[in-house]
Amino acid sequence: MDIQELNKMSPLRVFDKAINGGLGKGNLGVIVSRHGVGKTACLVHLATDKLMRNENVIHVSFSGNVEHVMNWYKEVFREISEVQSLDDAHEVYAQILAKRVVMNFSQDQNSVEKILASLKALILQGGFKADTILFDGYKLTVAETEDIEKIRAFAKEMNLEVWFSVSPVRPDVVYDEYGVPNTLEKYVDLVDVLVGLKYDDDIDKVIMTVVRAHGERVEKPMKVRLDPKTMLISK
Repeated sequence: MDIQELNKMSPLRVFDKAINGGLGKGNLGVIVSRHGVGKTACLVHLATDKLMRNENVIHVSFSGNVEHVMNWYKEVFREISEVQSLDDAHEVYAQILAKRVVMNFSQDQNSVEKILASLKALILQGGFKADTILFDGYKLTVAETEDIEKIRAFAKEMNLEVWFSVSPVRPDVVYDEYGVPNTLEKYVDLVDVLVGLKYDDDIDKVIMTVVRAHGERVEKPMKVRLDPKTMLISK
């Protein structure tokens, strides 16, 4: 199978449909759940799909373990290419690596202004024309709303999609039926797409639910399953 056919058949096309065609430039998307449910795998799957469609991605990790992130990319690509029997997989992987930059910041030690200034320098002075930025492990639920507004303004100024993966920080958290914590409520109006992940004991799978799409609460949320072995998005 060639890469064009693989992209067309990707289960992420179902996800795109659920959010009205995609997140879109200048918008913020959030994938949220309890710890250890599969957010990073989802985020890397989204990023890999974009890379394979010739887009450029900056992955900003706030976990302090860049090697772990890079290994996720290797595993996600390997799984996708093997399952779909991708032609010239080694060559394709080498090509997409040139379209991805991984950066690491400590949220506690770096202001939002400093992080955004570094990203802007990479894009403008460094000549890396990004299409999407991933904020992996960002502590959104304890961030100042002004900081999220600054990230939102940056996304619009630089014409970027921005995705966050988020787990609650506080211990006294209440989750709704989709896996969205109550500590996210005050940020909802700043988010264009909100996706909750929740493990379903009855079917032994993680369910990925689009709760909010482009400012509107989804009345009948579309649910997408995650493969329990790989934690990748499946049909």
